[in-house]
Order: sequence, then C-alpha cells, then structure tokens
Amino acid sequence: MAEAAICAEMEALGGLEKYQQASLQGQREDRGGDSSRVLMDWLEAEKLSTSIGGEDGRLRMLEVGALSTDNACSKSGLFDITRIDLNSQGGGILQQDFMERPLPRDNSEKFDIISLSLVLNYVPDPRGRGDMLRRTIEFLHGTRAYQSTPVSDMFPCVFLVLPAPCVTNSRYLDEERLVSIMASLGYTPKFSKTTQRLVYYLWKSGTKPKRPQEFSKKEIRSGPTRNNFAIVLKKQG
Repeated sequence: MAEAAICAEMEALGGLEKYQQASLQGQREDRGGDSSRVLMDWLEAEKLSTSIGGEDGRLRMLEVGALSTDNACSKSGLFDITRIDLNSQGGGILQQDFMERPLPRDNSEKFDIISLSLVLNYVPDPRGRGDMLRRTIEFLHGTRAYQSTPVSDMFPCVFLVLPAPCVTNSRYLDEERLVSIMASLGYTPKFSKTTQRLVYYLWKSGTKPKRPQEFSKKEIRSGPTRNNFAIVLKKQG
C-alpha cells in the first residue's frame, strides 16, 4: 500500500500519535502495562499452571511483534517463547517477518499458542491482515496433540489484541464479522475483553470449517466518524 494510504488509515484511527499510543500501551508500563497480563489472567482462571510437556515441560509460544523479554508470559514459567519482530529492539527477539518465517517442517517446530498483540493493525492492507490470520494455522499443533491433557480446552490458540476502534468503530469490521472471519479459519472465541483503548481475544483452533468462505471489504456501518480498518479474506486456491 502507498505511504499516503497508510497515513490515511492511521489518521482514520485518530492520527499517528494516537494510533501508536493505542498500540504501545498494551506492552509498555507507562501506557497501561503489559497486554499479556490479560492472557495470564485467563489462563490462571482456568487453573492452567502446567503444560502438556515438551523438552522443558513448557508450552511453546510464538510471540509476533515482541517488544520485551520481560512481560507477564515470560515471567510465568509456563512458556518456552520464540520472539520475533520486524525491527528487533533488543536481545532475545529475532528480527523476522512472520509472513516470511519458514513454515514448520514437523511438529517440533510448531507452537501451542501464537501471540498477535498489536500486530495485525500494523499490517498496511486488509488482504494482508487476512493472510496473516490464515498463516497462523500453519504454525499451530493440531488438536490431536492435546487429547487427554489438562490443556485440551484451551490449546492450540491465538491471542489477538487490537486497538479498540478497529472493532468498535470501523466501517468494515465489528465483533460479529470478526468472529465469522475467524470461524472460517477454524477458530472459536474462548475469551474476550474490551477496554477503552484495546480489545483482547483468545481464539481456540481446531473447529474444521464446513466450507471455505470469502470476506470482502464490505461496509457494515456508516458514518463520518468511522475508521477504515478492515480484514479481507480470500478463498485459497
């Protein structure tokens, strides 16, 4: 997408400064804290303090757009975390584009959970956002890996965080449409939370969709104060 179009979309979400603040506040202490605390609250509510196993007895997490190695997930001891970001800000974070990351060769390279905390909103075009959500499936274990384990009701899953206006004030996306898009990819909502600035979701993978669906950029709410955030999902093949 051209630079002008990217800037226009950011302005539609309240301007570049507000756009960046809404994104960064989920990770930085001075902007409200660490978004992964919400995830940990949900897991603790499910009494998940142990994992399904693995080399070190921890669940494997892929954290896309990682800003820190000191967040709540890192401190929990529950996860073995692989952290990537387009512009790594420090040690322990691999500089890598998720869309260019090599696909897993076998189960040893797959994950139990993928964190997309304030990542999807930085993808500059609606089709790219849909492609990113679809690509998460390739990196997650299948549901058979969790049979007869204490985490079978939760994993595999995706933790998704977005600036609230992307869902609450968009012309092209609301929660109902987001649920439909995710359902078409085999995801069901497990938990959700909405605050003034952010929306949080935990999506469990494993529900096989009845048939492929396509979601275009279709206006579902009108009004001059709406923003243009959208997710477009094309049928594969």
